[in-house]
Amino acid sequence: MLDRGGRVAGAQVVLDGRLGVLASAALARLSARGVLIVALLVFTIANAGSALAGSYVALLVWRGIAGAGAGLYSPNAATAAAALAPAERRGRAPALVLGGMSGGTVLGVPLGLLLADGQGWRSALWLVTGAGALACATLALRLPEVATGAVPAPRARLSGLTRPRTALVLGVTFTQTVASLGLYSYLELVLHRTAHVTDFTVYLWVWGLGGVCGSFLAGAVADRLGRPALLSGLLLAALALTLAVLPFSGAPPGLVALPLLLWGAVGWAFVVPQQHRLIAADAPGGAAVALNSSATYLGGSVGAALGGLALAGGLGARWLPLLAAIAAAAGLLLHCLSLLLPASARQEPSVTGPRKGTPDEDRRQSPQLRP
Repeated sequence: MLDRGGRVAGAQVVLDGRLGVLASAALARLSARGVLIVALLVFTIANAGSALAGSYVALLVWRGIAGAGAGLYSPNAATAAAALAPAERRGRAPALVLGGMSGGTVLGVPLGLLLADGQGWRSALWLVTGAGALACATLALRLPEVATGAVPAPRARLSGLTRPRTALVLGVTFTQTVASLGLYSYLELVLHRTAHVTDFTVYLWVWGLGGVCGSFLAGAVADRLGRPALLSGLLLAALALTLAVLPFSGAPPGLVALPLLLWGAVGWAFVVPQQHRLIAADAPGGAAVALNSSATYLGGSVGAALGGLALAGGLGARWLPLLAAIAAAAGLLLHCLSLLLPASARQEPSVTGPRKGTPDEDRRQSPQLRP
């Protein structure tokens, strides 16, 4: 959630990842369909509670609960989408989920700001509550049962962290979101100092439009390329370069929109190949995708905190993108290190390649790409 200054509500972002993993373990006995419905129900109720909150503490509590619902929903939705998709489109299915998230950012953040300015901040939360209720009802009525395999125990969910390559891939996701989402927390301030922007709403649309395009295109590219590690590296390099030039793009009016568009595109697209790499790393039952989601949320909150510390220490907001570019370059270095480690012992063909086993086994298995 963004306030008028463009800063992330840190409590919700942190709890998105941490409570999402705990809630997923607590609901392990439910079917995938049941988990998705419960997650959306929790998210919807918590947003209604946020809109009715009478104090700042109550608001923080409700935002934390909403974060738990969101953190539970997004990785399970990506896993379910992959399980429901035919083999030749399993790279695009999680990208559609991510595209919906980025599309919500494109529409939701500017619309929320407009509503908050005209009708008060509670009206924006009621809008989110209504959208959540509609989505929850649609899932309950239309979503079939999803065969995603056995749900792992809590200890098994964290077992991926003991695998060096998986841990490094998660570290890359964390570092990338420190750069991308962390800097986004200060977008209004950066644009004001860099390009003297006074109304940054249109630039939110530009960034979000890039995110939507990147999210949807990443799935198709992943299916065609079949090399998610290569795609992740290219996107990291593009992010570092884009953020590095951002402070110097403010002189000609409107030019800053170009790096913003590219930043949104490569930042959101990056999640798709990372999900495939973690699935191929053999973490059980969708736990890898959940861990990736946790790393994303945690990276965003840490990045926002580091940006705040830099500003408090006297660094001008104009130079925050350079720090973010350094973080993205560090992620690229970690990415290269992860490629030097041996792959998981369990390797399967690309999603576009032939698969062996019974139809039931094929439906239970997640899509695999070459790392």
